[in-house]
Order: sequence, then structure tokens, then C-alpha cells
Amino acid sequence: MNDFGIPISKWYEFKFHVIGKVISASCYVIGWFMPFYFAGRLESGNVCEYFRMKQYFNSLGITKYDQILYEMGIKEKDHEVYFLEKIKNNKLLPFFEKVFSWGNGKGFNNIDLDQKYPVEESIHYCKK
Repeated sequence: MNDFGIPISKWYEFKFHVIGKVISASCYVIGWFMPFYFAGRLESGNVCEYFRMKQYFNSLGITKYDQILYEMGIKEKDHEVYFLEKIKNNKLLPFFEKVFSWGNGKGFNNIDLDQKYPVEESIHYCKK
């Protein structure tokens, strides 16, 4: 963002800090399943944010950030897999999958960590 003169939003920093603290505190009240489920669901969507940003930059002829955006997208996928692994056998998961459309076999991206495209071919990820 600094390279393009885009200031960091103090409002967003504050807002998401508070949201994170509320979610963290809620674990002590509602248990761990829902925070893990929604963290995994959120990460699933976040994966494509990085690949779409890379695609948008590439459409403008900007390739300087390809590697880091690729790595960040893959790291988000790692997070999604981590959270799903923690809840995959929970009895609540089938209900949450139906209601919120994320879980075993349902995601918001098409990344397979076992068969990753290289950075140069990652254009295949997250196409609408």
C-alpha cells in the first residue's frame, strides 16, 4: 500500500482488532466449535482475495507482488485446512455445512495444497 500511496485505515485496524477480541472472548462462553468453524469459513474466502489481487495487478502489468500474494493466498488456504481439520469430526459440522455452505468438500476457493500450481500458473485459481 505504501508503494501506491494508500494510507492504512486506522478505523479498519481498530474495528477488526475489536472484532478479534470479541470472537476470542466468546470462546470462553460458547465453546470452541463456532469460532473454529467461522474462522475456517472466513479463511476459505480470504484465499481468493490474494489471488484476485494478483490477477488484477497482472491485468495492469504489475508483477512485482506476484510471489508474496501467491504465498499469502496459500497461507490462507493452510489456515482454512487447519481449522477444518480441528472440527471435521464434530457432530455440529453437518448442520453448519447446510446452513453456512462451508465445510468438508465445500469451500470458497479451488486450491488443492497437494497439487498446487506454481506462481506463474496461479491464474487458474479463484476464477469467477
